[in-house]
Amino acid sequence: MTQFSTLPLKPELISNLETLGFEGMTEIQQQSLPKILAGKDVVAKAKTGSGKTVAFALGLLNRLDVERFRIQALVMCPTRELAEQVAEEIRRVGRMIENMKVLTLCGGTPMGPQIGSLSHGAHIIVGTPGRIMDHLFRQRLNLKEVNTLVLDEADRMLDMGFEDEMEAVIKAVPTDRQTLLFSATYPDQIKQISLKVQRNPIEITVESTHDTAKIKQIFFEVDDVHRIKATAALLTEFQPESAIIFCNTKIACNELLEALHEMGFSVAALHGDLEQKDRNQVLVRFESKSVSVLIATDVASRGLDVKGVGAVINYQITPDPEVHIHRIGRTGRADAEGLALTLCAANEIARANAIEDYQQRKVEWKAIQAIRFHANRIVQPEFQTICIDGGKKAKLRPGDILGALTKDADVPSEDIGKIKVIATHSYVAVKIRSVKRSLKQFNEGKMKGRKFKARKLT
Repeated sequence: MTQFSTLPLKPELISNLETLGFEGMTEIQQQSLPKILAGKDVVAKAKTGSGKTVAFALGLLNRLDVERFRIQALVMCPTRELAEQVAEEIRRVGRMIENMKVLTLCGGTPMGPQIGSLSHGAHIIVGTPGRIMDHLFRQRLNLKEVNTLVLDEADRMLDMGFEDEMEAVIKAVPTDRQTLLFSATYPDQIKQISLKVQRNPIEITVESTHDTAKIKQIFFEVDDVHRIKATAALLTEFQPESAIIFCNTKIACNELLEALHEMGFSVAALHGDLEQKDRNQVLVRFESKSVSVLIATDVASRGLDVKGVGAVINYQITPDPEVHIHRIGRTGRADAEGLALTLCAANEIARANAIEDYQQRKVEWKAIQAIRFHANRIVQPEFQTICIDGGKKAKLRPGDILGALTKDADVPSEDIGKIKVIATHSYVAVKIRSVKRSLKQFNEGKMKGRKFKARKLT
């Protein structure tokens, strides 16, 4: 593995990468970072999980002049979730750069706080095209000193119909800039955008980082009317601790959510109609293992990177074989074995064949009739997520929450799961047997010398 220390990076960036435990560069980082740091435009085909966010984050942070309090970098993303994740990763990679300010501008969230934050200025903006354009047109956002423009998952932005908004925002950025374009696929539309917005870009292609060979794939032929029953049967047959179910539409998401909930499954849905707060809380609960099954559309799940997903179920087959690989790559991460189960109706056989051709190997088929639903085998989560009305702005740290539980409330350390602290809230996963004690401590005790309200997320 090539080390980051071989690159002409600021010392504080290299030092931080070492403290974060980065052992060496991924393939996309090895190929793109020398070009990015040399100021070249780059167009890269790379999927989620390849390390592309760290690649462009290091590029724009290395170029950042923190003493010049102007917007110097702009990152556009297709979804709110991805924008939030990208902003958090930039903050993490650049945390040793003092007084650096990263601001997210996404739709689905109130304008007021964003207007207030913009009035105080920022160095880096991360957001979705529509909301960035709204602020531009209302003259709240000045992009005249941007020197690095990043289009992250550009193909998905086009799929979502953001082409006009992207063009309007790009026109507001100086032409004398570095433009980095990252895309999971490389259709003709992406080539055309690259020709319009980049100068002699260097093309980089990194194949999928997901090794599908270690993911056990099984296809089941079903009738459309039996999809819900078949899904429930698969969940009780294979009993994954956590599972992501992919649907092609929001309607299918909601129908499946309601049906599985009535059967007694611990389930939540992620799709474009949810408010940002609700989407964030669904993700936190799933990451914290306090909800077992996540139902998602492809658009809503873009940028979703959750460790330890036991199984992926394709409730419907995507028409794009590349998207299928992207879906099943959510299981079998790192050294873990993965499980991908796909339901296929008669009218989807052509899609299954296309997946075989794309993978260049046959898929395994099994009879769904042999798999039965067992109500007594439904996997229930061990944890419950508690939301605390205080976060980074209140100077709360994970250690404060851990201390309040283990020292003050005498909660066993093995009963405490994932702790996540964001700007205005904090989340902690606690085993169900210790939830009552934990809530009592948070609501009646103190952290940082003050009281905070806490509640269970349901």
